[in-house]
Amino acid sequence: LLSDPYATIGFALKQAQQALRTLMDAELRKIGLTTPQYAVLAYLKVEAGASNATLARRAFVTPQTMQAILVTLEKSAFIKRTAHPEHRRVQKTELTASGHHVLEAASTIVADAETRLRDAAAPLDPQTATAMLLDLPKRSDKSGFR
Repeated sequence: LLSDPYATIGFALKQAQQALRTLMDAELRKIGLTTPQYAVLAYLKVEAGASNATLARRAFVTPQTMQAILVTLEKSAFIKRTAHPEHRRVQKTELTASGHHVLEAASTIVADAETRLRDAAAPLDPQTATAMLLDLPKRSDKSGFR
């Protein structure tokens, strides 16, 4: 057993994630966005027309929450949704000109948060730390990390 369950890598990762999320939420709120909304806009720039399910996975939210996010972004005129030409029940989601504009402002905020995170992780090499963290899910199985 661990003598101090709060002095663990897992707890430290969660604390760092929470601090980053709090910072990003506070700064993004100033331009009318939340962190999940930013994640949606950023992913749509890369993958226009992405499905609700894909967007939910990318933003780490449930499909139901994603639906609410998309409704809000559509009301804000940051996205437009149209029926898929072949699958009428599927909605294609794309950025509008306003969506591109707010994404540009949000990307500056997120880049600043990333810089703060890299500075806090110094002297660790950012590429090495990122590669290690991205490798963790690949190492997991049903019983946890190997």
